[in-house]
Order: sequence, then structure tokens, then C-alpha cells
Amino acid sequence: MSSRNLWRVRATTAVLALLAGIGAFSVPAPALADSPPGTRQTVTYHGYRIEVPTDWRVVDLTENPRACLRFDSPAVYVGEPAEQNDCPARVVGRTAGIVVEPLTARSADRSTAATARTPRGKATAPTATSSNGTIQVAVEDAGVLVTAAHTPGTESLVRGVLGSAELTAGARRTELPRTGQHSGAAPLAAAGPQPGSYLGKGFDACTAPSQAAMNAWQAGSPYSAVGVYISGSFRGCAQPNLTASWVTNQTGNGWRLIPIDVGRQAPCTNYSLKMSSDPATARSQGVTAAAGAVTAASNLGIPAGSALYSDIEAYTSTASCKAAVLSYLSGWTERLHSSGYLSGFYSSAASGIRDAASEYGNGAYTRVDHIFYAWWNGAADTDTGSYVPSTHWSDHQRIHQYAGEVTESYGGYSINIDRDYLDVGTGTPPQPGCTGAGLDFTAYPTVRSGSTGDLVKAAQCLLKAAGHDPGAPDGIFGPGTTTATRNFQAGKGLTADGVVGPRTWTALLSGGATPTVRNGSTGEAVSRLQRALTAALGRTVGIDGIFGSGTTQAVRDYQSSRGLGVDGIVGPGTWGALQSGR
Repeated sequence: MSSRNLWRVRATTAVLALLAGIGAFSVPAPALADSPPGTRQTVTYHGYRIEVPTDWRVVDLTENPRACLRFDSPAVYVGEPAEQNDCPARVVGRTAGIVVEPLTARSADRSTAATARTPRGKATAPTATSSNGTIQVAVEDAGVLVTAAHTPGTESLVRGVLGSAELTAGARRTELPRTGQHSGAAPLAAAGPQPGSYLGKGFDACTAPSQAAMNAWQAGSPYSAVGVYISGSFRGCAQPNLTASWVTNQTGNGWRLIPIDVGRQAPCTNYSLKMSSDPATARSQGVTAAAGAVTAASNLGIPAGSALYSDIEAYTSTASCKAAVLSYLSGWTERLHSSGYLSGFYSSAASGIRDAASEYGNGAYTRVDHIFYAWWNGAADTDTGSYVPSTHWSDHQRIHQYAGEVTESYGGYSINIDRDYLDVGTGTPPQPGCTGAGLDFTAYPTVRSGSTGDLVKAAQCLLKAAGHDPGAPDGIFGPGTTTATRNFQAGKGLTADGVVGPRTWTALLSGGATPTVRNGSTGEAVSRLQRALTAALGRTVGIDGIFGSGTTQAVRDYQSSRGLGVDGIVGPGTWGALQSGR
């Protein structure tokens, strides 16, 4: 079947039993293989065929190239997305969705270390991992890149759809182009920490605008900052333009970025993806969200020192709901600080922001560094009225979303936006300390419940720096350390067995900022790298903070053994692999 004859419906009778009871997809759904006949439709593109529930929309991007790729209702999008999409500014939430597009240099720019490749002759990759609520598979035998968005509650449903995939006679092989972080070239990066120091107007949109639109708006609009949704498993829109190249180009042209994560929402809302009402669990969920945001930022070249903003939509506050939100933000902040990022918080001024302000000095919570508040009063300033005292977050730490859902046009490019006013500055997050615990060892053997000694103390220190408090670093691997280890492992996608083995050591030791380092580099990042390589390779790599020939060879050996581009340079791809425990 040609690429223009995109889909056919196997069964015309829509039986909705598959999705009955799922509601807003708040519980796991059955795999497609378990669905009765008549509840599925077949979608084919480029020789790649999948089965999806009958009530999913199927959108042909050849016929409607500017369609907004949105996941707030289940849909399949087939074809190549246009560079400019007609998206509303406020698409809140996610159910499930799949994009099947040609493998091109443009689509390959969005692939990451987590992108799976199917074996020859196969259309499925059962071991594909999920990152930030997204599973991505390069089906080279059909020449397509498949991006599947889900929430925790719909992951099994989406995996069922991907598991139904087959190749047809129309399939033609195209290999995943080696581009971006897979090209072996020097990694792309933002011009500096984002948004950095800036006073003036900005805007945010559901999907990152095209390069042409950004150029036109830079020439004609009053804006010099743009909010982009980089991570989170509750983002409503796909991001066909958002790549490391896009980040490099915009920041090189003078744009400031506001990186936003949309994850779990307040427990007192009706959203399908909510944080726990238990403060300890909510805190752990905030840590997990921040880890995903750091990975996404690193993949995009958004460096440490940048502020990453957690988007928690408006809610009707109660004491328990407020405690959950602030606990979540504590975990979010602590994990970002451990990687050298600043923490930001977006919410309604009348709910989340007011709650955070009311506990500004409460040491039980870790305060966010920046606030980004929605108060649509039309005033382009950072006044917070009665919601936040003027003395709070007063040192260039504010963004005001002062108008919402307006369409503006410059240079022939119309975008539906929210208007923002920024007064932000470059701050320095506190560095995690390991007072009294040495981290430099010639080997990092496995430690577990019952182990004692300096290696256990080092693991405890690193767990605490990563936002998982095991209690006092006493060198005794007890229940608290086991629980902290399991939580850390779960956040990294590792087997949560509570045992600190080679993969967990590698992820712990490499945690922190991810600057590009190479032969001749020196400093703390190099020391972290050397420790992590010692754990990952199972051999001693001298830990002296100097990137010399021995470290270069160790990096090359690691890159080769993990299927990375072998260049001896540690950029986002290599840091990402180390920090995921590969």
C-alpha cells in the first residue's frame, strides 16, 4: 500500500468495550492482543501496519499537514508534520497517541539514546524503554520513526498497539540517519543557561514554533523569550520542531528559553495523572519528574545553571493537597539542584503560587528558585498583588503569565500564545555536600542490606544528593538506605532491588551537571566522570579531575561498549547513558 493510501478500517462496527471504564485513562488498559474482534482498526503507513482502538482518531498529515499533534484525546498521526502547526496555547493533559512519520534527517534529530531500533525483518521492539511518557521506535525496514505518547495509566494500551505492528509488502528500508547526538559530531548546546538574566516580554505556546516563525517573530514581535514544553508525561502536544538544533539556533539568535515540564498534577483535581496525597510519595514523584526533566534538558543541550519549571495547573487547595504539592516541589527542587539546575514552579497565582508563598520560610519544604504565575490581568509586570508578598522571590526570580490564549501574527506567521513578562536572573543552586564521606575508590563493589563501611557511606551521601534521603550517612546499609536505593533505581528505570551494584553506582556517581568535557578539561565534572567510568567499566580509572589520555581511552571504551558514537568526548549522549546507569 502506498504512503498516500494511509489507512483502512478492518471493522466498521465501533465496539467501545475496550475503553469502557477507563474514563480519563487513569488505570492501566489491556493490550490490543486481548481485544475482541471488531474493536480495532488497522492503520498502515509506509508499509508499517498497526491496530488501534476503533474510536481513536486517524489524522492524515499529507491531507492536513498543519494539524496540531495533540494527545489530550487518543489519536494516530501518519505522515510528516509541517514545520508550523495550528495548536491552541492551552492543551492540558494527555491520554495516548502515536505519530508515524518518515525517517528523515529532521525526524532523526528528535531521536535520543532511548530510541529503540527494530531488528531486521521486524516491526516491533518489545524492550523499548519509555522516557518522559514517550516510547520511540525506529522501524528501519519500513523507513518510519514511531513516537508513542502515554501516561502511566495508558502505557500498557500503547505498548499493545506497538506490539501489534507488522511490515507489509509496501515496506521499504531506510536507516536511521546519523544526525544530532548520533552523528559523532560535537554536541549542540544552548548559548548559555536558560532563561538566564532577562527583563522583558516573552510568550509560551503548546508546540515549539518553526525556525521560520521564530525568525519572523524575532524581527517583528515585542517578544524575546519563549516557553517550550521539554518534558513530562502529561504534555498535551507533540514537539516536531523541538531538537538540540532548534535550541542552539534560537539561543544563538538571542532568544531566551523557558523550559517547562508537565507531569503529575495536584491530588485534589480531576486530572488523570495526579501526584500522591501522601507527602513522602509525592516528594519521591517530584524527584522522578526532575530526573526526567534533567535528561530531556541534557538531550536538548540546555545546560546546568538553567531553570526548569514544573507546570502544576490550578487546583482548589486543601491542607492535604497543599502538603502534597509542596512535597512534590521539594523533591523536584532537590533533584534539580543535585544536577546543577535551578527549580521553577508554574501555577495559578490563586492556588499553587499562593500555597508556595504561604510556606516560603517553612524549612519542612525545599523552596523553588523561581515562580512562574498565571494571573491574566493584562499587566506586563511581575507584581503579584495579594498572592505573594513583594519580599518573596524578589531577586529576579519571577515570570508573570499576564494574558492567555491570544493569537498574534508577525511576518505572516500566526501563533496562539500565552503572554509572559520575565524578570529573571542567573542564580546558583546549592551544591550537594558530602561532608565526611569520601567518594574516590579504585573500585565500587556491590553493597546491599547488611553491608557496612566507607562505600556504604558514599552511597548514602550520593542518594541524599539525588533527592532520596536514606537518613544519616552512618555507613550502615539498613532499611532506610534500601528504600532510598529502590526509589532512586525506580526513577532511573533500573531494577528496583535496593542493591547498589555496577549500574546503580554508575548512575549515582555520574549525577550532577553535564558540561561537555574532553581531553584537557579539568574540574569536578571530570572527577565525577572518572568515578562513574570506574564503576561502569569495572576497572580503575584514575580519579584526579584531569581529563588526560587514560580518561580519553576509558571514555572511548565506554562509548564503544554502549553503542555510542566513539569520539572520546563526553557530551549529552554519553552523560545521559552514564546517568541512566548503562
